[in-house]
Amino acid sequence: MDQPTASTRLAEEQSKHLQKSLGRFDILLLVVAAVISVEVLGQVSGFGGETFTWTLILAVTFLVPYGLIFAETGGTFTEEGGVYVWTKMAFGRATAAIASLFTWVTQPVWVGGAMSFVAVETWSSYVGHVEAGSIGDYLFKIVFIWITVTSAVISLKHGKWLPSLGAILKVVFLTFFLVVTMIYGLQHGFNGLDLGFFTPTLAGFLGVTPLLLFSFLGFESGNSAAGEMKNPAKDVPVSVARSSMIAAASYLLPILAILLVVPLDKITGIDGLFGAVATVYTVFGPAAQAMLAVSAVVFCFILVSQGAAWMIISDRMQAMAAADGSFFGGFFGRFNARLGTPIRVNTLSGVVATVFMIAAMQLKGDNGALFGVVLTIAISTYLLSYLVVIPAAVRLRSKFPDAVRPFKVPVSDTVFLILGVICFLWILIGSWVAVFPGTLEALFGIDYDFEKTWGVSQGAFEAFALGTLGCVLALGLIGYARGRKVRQAAGSVDAPATEPAAGATLGV
Repeated sequence: MDQPTASTRLAEEQSKHLQKSLGRFDILLLVVAAVISVEVLGQVSGFGGETFTWTLILAVTFLVPYGLIFAETGGTFTEEGGVYVWTKMAFGRATAAIASLFTWVTQPVWVGGAMSFVAVETWSSYVGHVEAGSIGDYLFKIVFIWITVTSAVISLKHGKWLPSLGAILKVVFLTFFLVVTMIYGLQHGFNGLDLGFFTPTLAGFLGVTPLLLFSFLGFESGNSAAGEMKNPAKDVPVSVARSSMIAAASYLLPILAILLVVPLDKITGIDGLFGAVATVYTVFGPAAQAMLAVSAVVFCFILVSQGAAWMIISDRMQAMAAADGSFFGGFFGRFNARLGTPIRVNTLSGVVATVFMIAAMQLKGDNGALFGVVLTIAISTYLLSYLVVIPAAVRLRSKFPDAVRPFKVPVSDTVFLILGVICFLWILIGSWVAVFPGTLEALFGIDYDFEKTWGVSQGAFEAFALGTLGCVLALGLIGYARGRKVRQAAGSVDAPATEPAAGATLGV
């Protein structure tokens, strides 16, 4: 029988290759590098002042309950594989296989089809011109993709330096931008923003929600490498809390800064942040261009490190799913004995990212339009996975009430469930809007010009979106079917550690 909490022999064998090299600070930097998506700041700011309002609302009504749920879950269930393991324990392998695949495939789609586009556009605008659609354009994006893959292939002990340095530079870059914005404002004045400018609207809500949810998700992603953490039970809850606070500040403050210095009609998704940077850097006078070029290089490095962090995290989750018989017969479930990394999945990620980049390049439209479309595709796959992952995390509390919880949210199971329902409803709305943009606007009588918004026809968008989702679902079902022999070779049962009931009720 396919026991939800039983590991396969292959999974147990591959776990022996894991190398414990992540301390608390490493986990924090890895999550910050992965989750704080600086490339979407311009995209969300394009909705105007209400972007700031909705970001604040989601920070309170979504990020807080979501962070609490996964701080508890991540500190309690600390097996390598994170989301896959939790979903398997809650709902069984078949469901976990689909959830993990949608989580994993988001990253190569995002890296190849969105981040590489932002990087080349930034480089072309501020460092050296790259003709769109040229051989140089393709080569730039291919090199970008495979640097992220290479960082995931080498051992985590050495590979973690790239996302760690990227996380530090990300915070430094945003802080520097905010300081320069203040100087610029004092010299030239800020945009006249009144309270009416920040008034939230239904149209803004429908437009910005998927982007903000995508930006706020993933703080539990470090658990994909939990088997390589030195003390995940204590370090994960702290890292989730700290990274969540850093993320909230990293979105709210730069969004406000962009709105203060850049006219709304000049904010574009792919260049919104650097449009603001170019404006405020005029305070450097003749050195402005040189400062822009340096900042653009740093920004491209941040994007590479961000992609690398996700490759490191998500590839490990998918490799454990494969080793557990949920993805193509175990071929992709091998961890290199010397490096302790899932080289086969790393390579697969690179191939998927490259293929998706090439496919995205075939869509008609400029880089800005393509970025928006592909980013939304990545958002849809990622949000859809959480329609399973959030219920799984909630169910684990009631299904394993005696599991040792170093951190336990000090609420009853009923309140914990309510927190999960709130998060689930947010994700449900965001998923629908991401997959079928414009439909809810039509339902509520809101004017919506699809081609003007997306730069492509609705037919092309839906064909690309639904085609991608259909291919991912088919891949998951086929991969699961091919893993039957691996699943039949079950190993020991992975029951969570328990303690006396009285101790299990203590919160931290």
